[in-house]
Amino acid sequence: MAVCFHIFSIQHAVQRGSLTPEDLKLRVTVHYGIPSTASILAFDSIQRLLALATLDGRIKVIGGGGIEGLLMSPNQLPYKYLEFITNQGYLVSISNDNEIQVWSLDSRSIACCLQWESNITAFSIVGGSHFMYVGDENGLMSVVKFDPEDEKLMLLPYRISAASISAYANGLFLLWDISRGQVLFVGGGKDLQLNDELDEPSSRVDDNVPFDALENSLSEKEISALCWASSNGSILAVGYVDGDILFWKTSITASGRDQQGSPSSKNIVRLQLSSSEKRLPVIVLHWSGNSRAPNNCDGQLFIYGGDEIGSEEVLTVLTIEWSPGLEVLRCVGRTELKLHGSFADMILLSSPGAAGDDPKVDLFVLTNPGKLHFYDKTTMSAIIGKSKTDSKSPISPLKFPAMIPTAEPSITTSKLIKLPIGGFSTKILSELASMKLSSTEIQGTSANWPLTGGVPYQLPTMKDDKVERVYIAGYRDGSIRILDATHPVFSFICHLNGELEGIKVAGLSAPVLKLDFCCATTSLAVGNECGLVRVYDLKGGAHEKNFHFVTDSRREVHTLPQGKGPHCRAVFSLLNSPVQALQFSKCGVKLGVGYGSGRIAVLDVSSSSVLLFTEAISNSSFPIITMIWKEHSAATHGPLKSPRHSGAKSAINYSEESLFILTKDAKINVFDEGGLSVSGSPDEKHTQESSQNTTTKSESNPGSGSTGSNLHESQHHSSAEETRSAEKFLDSYVLLCCQDSLRLYSVNSIIQGNNKPTRKVKQSKCCWTTIFKSKERDFGLVVLFQSGVIEIRSLPDLELLKESSLQSILMWNFKANMDKISSSSEEGQIVLANGDEVAFLSVLSNENELRIPDSLPSLHDKVLAAAADAAFSVSYYQKKNQLPSAGILGSIVKGFRGGKMTPTMDFCSTRESYCAHLEKLFSKTPFSDSSFPALKNAEQVEELTIDDIEIDDEPPAAASTSSEEVKEEKRTERQRLFGDGNDDWKPRPRTTEEILTTYKFSGDASLAAAHAKNKLLERQEKLEVRIELLHA
Repeated sequence: MAVCFHIFSIQHAVQRGSLTPEDLKLRVTVHYGIPSTASILAFDSIQRLLALATLDGRIKVIGGGGIEGLLMSPNQLPYKYLEFITNQGYLVSISNDNEIQVWSLDSRSIACCLQWESNITAFSIVGGSHFMYVGDENGLMSVVKFDPEDEKLMLLPYRISAASISAYANGLFLLWDISRGQVLFVGGGKDLQLNDELDEPSSRVDDNVPFDALENSLSEKEISALCWASSNGSILAVGYVDGDILFWKTSITASGRDQQGSPSSKNIVRLQLSSSEKRLPVIVLHWSGNSRAPNNCDGQLFIYGGDEIGSEEVLTVLTIEWSPGLEVLRCVGRTELKLHGSFADMILLSSPGAAGDDPKVDLFVLTNPGKLHFYDKTTMSAIIGKSKTDSKSPISPLKFPAMIPTAEPSITTSKLIKLPIGGFSTKILSELASMKLSSTEIQGTSANWPLTGGVPYQLPTMKDDKVERVYIAGYRDGSIRILDATHPVFSFICHLNGELEGIKVAGLSAPVLKLDFCCATTSLAVGNECGLVRVYDLKGGAHEKNFHFVTDSRREVHTLPQGKGPHCRAVFSLLNSPVQALQFSKCGVKLGVGYGSGRIAVLDVSSSSVLLFTEAISNSSFPIITMIWKEHSAATHGPLKSPRHSGAKSAINYSEESLFILTKDAKINVFDEGGLSVSGSPDEKHTQESSQNTTTKSESNPGSGSTGSNLHESQHHSSAEETRSAEKFLDSYVLLCCQDSLRLYSVNSIIQGNNKPTRKVKQSKCCWTTIFKSKERDFGLVVLFQSGVIEIRSLPDLELLKESSLQSILMWNFKANMDKISSSSEEGQIVLANGDEVAFLSVLSNENELRIPDSLPSLHDKVLAAAADAAFSVSYYQKKNQLPSAGILGSIVKGFRGGKMTPTMDFCSTRESYCAHLEKLFSKTPFSDSSFPALKNAEQVEELTIDDIEIDDEPPAAASTSSEEVKEEKRTERQRLFGDGNDDWKPRPRTTEEILTTYKFSGDASLAAAHAKNKLLERQEKLEVRIELLHA
């Protein structure tokens, strides 16, 4: 069964091709769209870049204005963590094999990596720095530094080991102060008394469960998600695998604890989204605070999970308010965002400037497979404020504005066209591109999209930049998109709707099946599923335009309104049968049309008339697969005779051409100026085979297509001039690509009826092929198999030069109809589409039509980065001197800090000083400095008793200091040890049994620390007694 049919010419007859493996380098040059395996989101709030990590080792980086980049890891493994080093031009990813990778956005490659020895279970980058927290399965929290100068990762001494927190069981968590090296808060374990004061009808607190049973169940809970639920760090929201959400008040003082040292029941609140016993784990928690709330604890909590198992998959948004004393939690609103697919990830984008109770963040939601939706703050406010009884139409988010849409609407065909240098079409399309024509829908979506990152290329030669290459795509809704594909960042030229303004023609919006473009006349032909052929004139003009509607029996002329840009010159409705083949002649006067019913038409584009319309050229009415025009005589001047409209004339010079047509039954038929010439009888064996997806291709007009399985003689009568042209044509080759073999024939042998191939190579099933040319004389063949394997062979000897696959190049698997939307150019550029992705591949190693890397856009804006660093310093200066905010600089700084500045950063005037401060903290272990009241080993704390404190009864030598100096020194020491200057520092008198009952075996680090503090106080009292005796 045949797959593809090509015709190509070589100037001098050769037996072997001159291409070598060194001439070939199959690589991705341009990639658009979101991979279907995208699973994790990351956002740079200053650079306005979005990154998406996939399950197959790829990372997609998206900016604004069509700037996109694809980063591909050598290991095709899923990623589990992804974060930007904000505003520094680096992206950090962690794969499933626990390799920490740092990507340089400038070079689009891995700058360095570090293999972790254990399973990484937690990861976070310290905001505004190059430091990273890494937590593993062994309970070890480590700090890693990335050095941007040397591009190296370094493991720092600062670690908090499992031994330091071994007293904590599953489900416990702690807040650790890096600056002071101590625990601020411990949650879980015995701190499990719940506050049931929750006022919200859609959430639930179970008052009927006994406290003991409730405590036991909570002590075994496994944490699955957590986030801050306040802007000042006083409330922490923790999600669990059983669907519960607990709000922990972390700002607990001594007065907030009972006499046993346990937190009060008012410090923990449980929230349940469903009353069902079987609920989904809480997978994601994100918080958006209300900046105007007086307690800094009101806002929206975004939740994925926690609902009943089997319920509709939604993203829940709770609007939360606390009472003034943070004693009662109220859920004043609950909104469920319907997901467009299964949930993958979400991320909040800070959006400064919102007022009142409205959410002040934008929201990205990623669903499978690779669907990205954006909710801006206006949309979120409308959704959250919308009542359940509101009968208005649902509010929809913005979809990702793909540069080349493939799914919505669905792409059905495409064509990549290289324009002649300095030609007429280059001038017309360059003028058309400067008009910035696009539909209102496209303009509106792009204007509201929040990603603006990246810097377009700026080459010295681009002052008079012209359109050199265009990519044309046809869609299921009948529309057409034309893009400037001259450089790696594509841009819109124009968008053509399926329907015509002011003209009603049935079937115009049917799916586009075939299209072709003529560089000589800048005419675009579009054939659809209903048999309609539209012909556009891209030259346009502001004057009135005539529109011709031609059927098999009549022709109508209408006047179109004035307007800029392309206009539809004619619509041909000759037959209600799908257009399967469409091809302009070289001069652009004639247009060949092949239908699914086996009939063909030859149209005169210049006069909008029909030159030829035949009955089925095959007795069995097999569909037309493809057609090509082949020049066979010198250029002539004169009338173009038409069998149906003999009076029609063309003012364009043209060469006499023959139209080669391939039908699905593998017959080749030829049409010329004299009419139809039917080929000889096909081989009986091949006649029984039907072809699939056959393509014909010539040197002058390469294309892609599908099957044809037999060779046939064609006869035509030519003049002496035609004979001389035919002699040149006889040196051409015909390549027939079957599913099980490649067969090479000479045109001369075909005409003579000799069907024996000069070359034959056996192969597995292939589905698409294309021919490319190198150095103006060397030809090569690219073969795509249904297995996804790609072969590159030389012509005419069909020698295998290189083998690759879609999986190794793009992490793709071959899918049905991929061959129908693939296209190529004779320079060795291939365009493939898969799902929401469109990839441009280059075959030749020395081919650089896109001028890479000079023309690649920068994914990191260094000017913006410097401005943000400067704004950081300005903000510190304004804060220090109480100067008013500097407008946009304040917004930049807020994005850089991720909200409110942490206390650690208050004394850092620049980012450099902030990083230097962190490096000082992380350059030593947290327990090495004796001045740090660091957390001690739990077992050691348990073994500490009063008997362990020994004081020498021998009186020390007399001190030289005065009593007042001693008292002042004692007070200073107390302040240093206990962090306060209160005089009420004496411990409460307790018995040994009470101390052991209260503190020993509690498993609580904060209680253990209090126990140690009391011991130090008692020792201090004994020392004071000895000092007083000395001075007595």
